[in-house]
Amino acid sequence: MKLFTQPESGIQPLLEGLRSARKSIQILIFRFDRSEVERALVEAVQRGVQVQALIAFTNRGEEKNLRKLEGRLLGAGVTVSRTADDLVRYHGKMFIIDRKELWLLAFNYTHMDITLSRSFAAVLRTPELVGEAIKLFEADVARTHYRAGCDDLIVSPANARVQLMNFIRGAKKQLLLYEMKISDVDFMQLLAQKKSEGIDVRIIGRVSSKDNALNVRSIPLRLHVRAILRDGKEAFLGSQSLRKLELEARREIGVIFRDGKAVRQMIDVFEHDWASGAPPVQTRAEAMLDIPAHSIAKSVLKNIHMEPMIERVLERVMGGRRSDIAFEPAEVTETIREAFRAEIHDAVVNALGEMAAGAVSTVHAVKHSDADRGKYTDEQNSAQPRHATKSAAKHTQ
Repeated sequence: MKLFTQPESGIQPLLEGLRSARKSIQILIFRFDRSEVERALVEAVQRGVQVQALIAFTNRGEEKNLRKLEGRLLGAGVTVSRTADDLVRYHGKMFIIDRKELWLLAFNYTHMDITLSRSFAAVLRTPELVGEAIKLFEADVARTHYRAGCDDLIVSPANARVQLMNFIRGAKKQLLLYEMKISDVDFMQLLAQKKSEGIDVRIIGRVSSKDNALNVRSIPLRLHVRAILRDGKEAFLGSQSLRKLELEARREIGVIFRDGKAVRQMIDVFEHDWASGAPPVQTRAEAMLDIPAHSIAKSVLKNIHMEPMIERVLERVMGGRRSDIAFEPAEVTETIREAFRAEIHDAVVNALGEMAAGAVSTVHAVKHSDADRGKYTDEQNSAQPRHATKSAAKHTQ
């Protein structure tokens, strides 16, 4: 296998991977603003490669861009499908070359993720793993149920919670984690337990403020990777953080691998980042934003009547057919409610932060404008003849 590190590797390895295709490309897209990748897909079509793009039905605030991308790719001869809306978000990142090579990415096809963020991409050729990724891709294209069949392909919500819990439980000496935000109670308790057993547990990223026992650092570089390194021998790399929503209500994709060279490469990067990092500090402003965000999220959830909606969804999923599977709307509702709470909270925090930042920028702009006007007036007054100033003052009086 091969491992690429961002931002050091840049976009070139992805372009070379796409250009190496001779028969087929299957690509899953969540966010996208790299014209080079689009050109590589179009060029593949022009040389006779069958290109199939599965594009997310939504992402936060960029649906119009996704729809425009669909139109351009369709016009260029790419077969385009859109993900279903049965999950909150389709957030996985991967492409498959010639049905033989899986590119599992922890980043999107964007300038921000590729050139300004810490992340990784793994290229794997294990037949079982590639075959399972194809099965997942084709199930999502056809909008049919995916049943996990390979423990090393970590797919939310199919098998992610079970496999990642088992992966962490199996640690004997060390667990190094890159994590956007850990908030799932089960995982936080498990990591705290492993630390109490004497395991070296270190996290670069964020952990819910409810837990202060874990060893956490933030780094100057923007983080867009989820990875777990176990005992210096095995690694998980994927798109899912250890959060209830990402484990149970979204399509997230990851992989567990045991290639010694790639694992050591990731450890070296982690240790370099750890040395340059510092314990995360929540500023007073962030703490103040978090207070209304919690209240707003709680209020929003109270006003969402979810059980009737869940019943309608289950009826649609079942297609009116009888089934031996017992679905309890109340239980499903509670699971989804818990998942949504974290997502709504984060969305509110982001919105409040953007509003506060905008207000601060406006205040600064007004201050600068007033200062400039004052400076201009002073310069005007100083430039006027002294007798004119006195005359004006006398007239004013």
